[in-house]
This record gives sequence, structure tokens and C-alpha cells, in this order.
Amino acid sequence: MNISYDSVWIVSPRSGISWRPTVAASRILASLLLVASCCLPAVAQQVLQGADITESALVEALTPPPAPMLTRGINAAPAAAPKPAKAALLITFETNATVLTAGAKRELDIVGRALNTSRLADFNFVIEGHADPRGSAEKNQRLSEGRASAVREYLVQNQSVRDDRLKAVGKGDREPLNSSNPAAPENRRVVFVNMSH
Repeated sequence: MNISYDSVWIVSPRSGISWRPTVAASRILASLLLVASCCLPAVAQQVLQGADITESALVEALTPPPAPMLTRGINAAPAAAPKPAKAALLITFETNATVLTAGAKRELDIVGRALNTSRLADFNFVIEGHADPRGSAEKNQRLSEGRASAVREYLVQNQSVRDDRLKAVGKGDREPLNSSNPAAPENRRVVFVNMSH
């Protein structure tokens, strides 16, 4: 069986140079991508940390997408409900405690300013606390609840975010972002979820 691994290069004055692989090359590329994806850690969501936590990044992440345009027609399938807007942050606490670090307080000051912007001021948010699986499930549940509550309390007391806009919940260690490395810092996070839907 002869398989050609050649590719076709196309030069277009409008779009420049593009690459069009042959069928065999496409299959090989797809196989390589599949193998590579199996080797990567399972991180489903970016976790903002340090300098990545900016007011504009938070406003963008927490602003819900526009509502889908409704059309009349018999062929149109109903649109799936959009996923809620959310932002995951690496907020640091004292070890095995609910005490915010100085760095966490600076980051939460940015979060508070973002939540009070005109684009987000009319929305309510759930603050999810997450823990890594070190320790017992019961301890991690209490720790995640306490940390979410500490974040909520800080935003209400220090950034004048209305308390009726924020609900704190603990997720324990049930939803790790990086299951291949249970102790990874992204598994110890706080997630803000816009409850507009």
C-alpha cells in the first residue's frame, strides 16, 4: 500500500500562504494530536493568579454572553442555555486556615472594584471555595466553605460589595482542575460564578 505524505501549499493574494495536507497527512496529524492530548494534564479552566488578576480581565470573564437571538422557524433547534460567566482565581490563605494572606487581600481589592463596575454591578455571584484532596473530605469541605465565606466577608467589609449579591459555597475537594496532580495549586482556588442565568 502506497501512502503519500505530501502536502499542498497554496498561495493566495488575498489570504497569503496556507497549508492543505493530503488525506493521509491529515490522518497522521489527527492521530498525533489525539496522542498529545492524552498526555496533557486535565486543566479545564484557566486559573487567574498574581498579575493576571486585573479589573479588566475579571469584568470580561464575569460578564455574561449576550442572549441568543430568537428566530421563528420550524427548522431551528432550540439554543442551548449559555454557561454562566465565571472566573477562577488562585487566592492564597494561611496553611489549613481561612485567614487571607496579604497578597490575597490585594487581589480581592481588584475583584471588589471589578464587581462594583457598571458592567457587573447588577449581577449576583456565587463564590465557590475549592480544596485539594490532602486531608479528609470532611475537613476539606469545612475549609472550602470557610475560605469562600472569608472571601465574601472581605469583599463586603472592605470593598462595599452588597452582601445580598454574594453567596459563599464550599465545594470541598470534589472538583479538581488538575486531577493528574492532586496537590496542584489550581485545585485550591476560589471561583466567582455570575448567577444571571
